[in-house]
Amino acid sequence: MAYEHGDFDRTLAAAAGEDLALYAELRLAFIESLNGHLDLLKRARCDGNWAMAALRLKGLAASFHSSALIELAEDALTSAPGEPTIVRKIERYRDEFS
Repeated sequence: MAYEHGDFDRTLAAAAGEDLALYAELRLAFIESLNGHLDLLKRARCDGNWAMAALRLKGLAASFHSSALIELAEDALTSAPGEPTIVRKIERYRDEFS
């Protein structure tokens, strides 16, 4: 499944303007934050930790206008802690994005 990154790219382009270095830096910051939130999600073993990690992931997605990641985070919120299919989908999103 391929994910659309149009809104995300438009958001970064609006923030960075013509500055390609800033665009690359913002993109890297997003990926690093995504990796951190994904790690928290993977390590969550109880409902509360899972929900907090999913909410943080959703917040990251919303701040960068990534509608595909918002949907994945919402799926995580309705899934059981440690649900491997949602973790794999988020990893696939990250890998396709990178």
